[in-house]
Amino acid sequence: MKSAKRHQARETALQALYAWQLSGGDPLEEARALEGYEKSEFLEALLRGVRDRVAELERLIAPHLDRDFARLSPVERSILYIGALELAAHPETPFKVVLNEAVELGKSFGGAEGHRFVNGVLERVAAALRPEEFARGRHNA
Repeated sequence: MKSAKRHQARETALQALYAWQLSGGDPLEEARALEGYEKSEFLEALLRGVRDRVAELERLIAPHLDRDFARLSPVERSILYIGALELAAHPETPFKVVLNEAVELGKSFGGAEGHRFVNGVLERVAAALRPEEFARGRHNA
């Protein structure tokens, strides 16, 4: 899947996960209700993955937060869910790509400095989940 299509899938996932947090419905149904929805395996894998592993994702993210998980905005939570899921379940996606995509989502949809917060949290999650790749990436930076 081309990177532009994957980026669009992440944007759709963010919007669907945002709506899911507010409505309590199914994130797949939330996505299908969005204007411009385009079905993709990657999008559905993200949404199913977050829905089915939300407690695990929160356990991965929470130790790296400076506040209680419940105090995060729905946008920040959604971006962190997507990023943590990709880091945990999609090793074919380099951690730097995951972080860059999360930052871009934060700039487009989040608060003024939300992208910096998301980047910092996901960097620590990446270091915990992919220590060898993270060390190589830091060494080559």
